[in-house]
Amino acid sequence: MSFPTSPDAISPAWLAGKLGQDATALRGFTVAKVGTGQMCDSFRLTLDWAGGVDAPASVIAKCPSHDAASRHIAKVVGTYVKEVSWYRELAASSGVAAPACHHADIAGDDVDFILILSDLAPARQGDQLAGLDLAGLVPCIEAAAGLHALLWDDPRLDTLPWLARDNGDVIRALFPQLYAGFRERYAGRLEPEILDLGAGIVDRLDAYLTRRTAARTIVHGDLRIDNILFSPDGARCWLVDWQTLGRGSGATDLAYLVGTSIADPFERAAADHPAFDHWIAALRARGIDPDVAGLWTDYRVGALSGYFMAVFASMSVARTARGDEMFAVMAERPARQALALGSLDLL
Repeated sequence: MSFPTSPDAISPAWLAGKLGQDATALRGFTVAKVGTGQMCDSFRLTLDWAGGVDAPASVIAKCPSHDAASRHIAKVVGTYVKEVSWYRELAASSGVAAPACHHADIAGDDVDFILILSDLAPARQGDQLAGLDLAGLVPCIEAAAGLHALLWDDPRLDTLPWLARDNGDVIRALFPQLYAGFRERYAGRLEPEILDLGAGIVDRLDAYLTRRTAARTIVHGDLRIDNILFSPDGARCWLVDWQTLGRGSGATDLAYLVGTSIADPFERAAADHPAFDHWIAALRARGIDPDVAGLWTDYRVGALSGYFMAVFASMSVARTARGDEMFAVMAERPARQALALGSLDLL
């Protein structure tokens, strides 16, 4: 393999070259783990340049997970391929608020990969457990609209193989098994009606996976605040962790964001319509003429997506104490949202 897949395999000469510098310009670097991602490992590399070099003081290196189970699921559903392909083919010209990519490579096994990304410090990662209110989500809604406007009902959705990849058969086979394990693990943490929502999804799984949406576009697929970086004042944000990219309704991304972020169920219920209206306005500002009624139905069905992801991810990645509570919260909040919106009844 012609590229490193962990910080200890990165040489200063290799990294300097990928940053557009002479091989001897980088004297060395220090490494610190960053982020809470469980599907990949991410590191901040603080760079020691020779005098007079105009280059970044630090970069982020993203690498395959150290956990075998996470690497296996990444191979099965193509998560690493999707993220590398996003940075290679779309990110730079998209106008979407995301890190700049200095280098992206992936091996033929769809597992070994490396990303060298711009370090957006002092931007901070959102805190899924603490949550965020509607005002704090406004920059995220704007960024989401920018992503969704990129390929709105665009023929390219069917010409990018990594984006058009259909994992429906894998999900049909895995989700009922994963839900059984999820229900057992969280039986003492989640209320019965929250757990029962998963059984409803299993019963309607084919309808959920094949439902025709009001519009198709590129969707992030895991748009929660743990996957968003915020400027210190919260006025700007950048979307990260592009491993779950797919095709669908942008309203699903929005429902997922609102449902997983706002902790108080009454505050969240009051936020659904304002968040949706803001997103519609942001799409119109980008030249999109949206089917508002159809997209509101997509939003209501999309409320199930946060719960769906919590089940799938919690049983597929390395288990940690924070992860257990994060996935419980990630299931509980959108479950309340979906119950209030009557999401299952639409399938």
